[in-house]
Amino acid sequence: MNPTADLSILTLITQASPVVQIVLAILILLSLLSWTVIFRKFFAVSRALRQTDEFESRFWSGTELTKLLEVANRNREASGMEERIFAAGMNEFLKQQKSARDAVNGVSRAMRAVFAREMDHLESGLPMLASIGSTSPYIGLFGTVWGIMNAFTGLSTLENASLAVVAPGIAEALVATAIGLFAAIPAVAAYNYFNNRVGRLSNRIEGFSDEFLNILERQSRS
Repeated sequence: MNPTADLSILTLITQASPVVQIVLAILILLSLLSWTVIFRKFFAVSRALRQTDEFESRFWSGTELTKLLEVANRNREASGMEERIFAAGMNEFLKQQKSARDAVNGVSRAMRAVFAREMDHLESGLPMLASIGSTSPYIGLFGTVWGIMNAFTGLSTLENASLAVVAPGIAEALVATAIGLFAAIPAVAAYNYFNNRVGRLSNRIEGFSDEFLNILERQSRS
């Protein structure tokens, strides 16, 4: 705890106690993991929205349902989640018609199953962002408490203690809190952002599914 010590962030990290350094390493790894999820989720949600827009444009353009189904079945891997839900419902509708059973209820069940699977895939990673956002500040706080405890413990060996003497140790400890917030804030912001966008997309697909079921019900009665 030299009063003339270099108080740069890098120096504080390299001179921190082993426990604080472990805490900092954990927080940096959590931050990197958080940003990895953020970038992956950004592209996944943006792609899902773009594919939904494209499919709804084709669906409401008046194209026959059978032609839309042919395209969806042919490009299953490249199609969007709403198009896969439509394909599942349309395929089930054609099967139910051939067997003379209640077509609409079967279509509804088939679409709900695919919808649940697609939403589960789209929401993957969001719980991790929530966990990182909620735990990182406490991990950083643990490192800060430990560092401050070490700083004040070291004062017991000094005859003359002053703020200049204890400042480097306290600054070293507070770095853990700063990095904990650095990891937590983007994770929380991203979680709220993606949770909102995924929720709106979910409502949009549910609305489309209801309209599609109405169309099929009218066709089954004609």
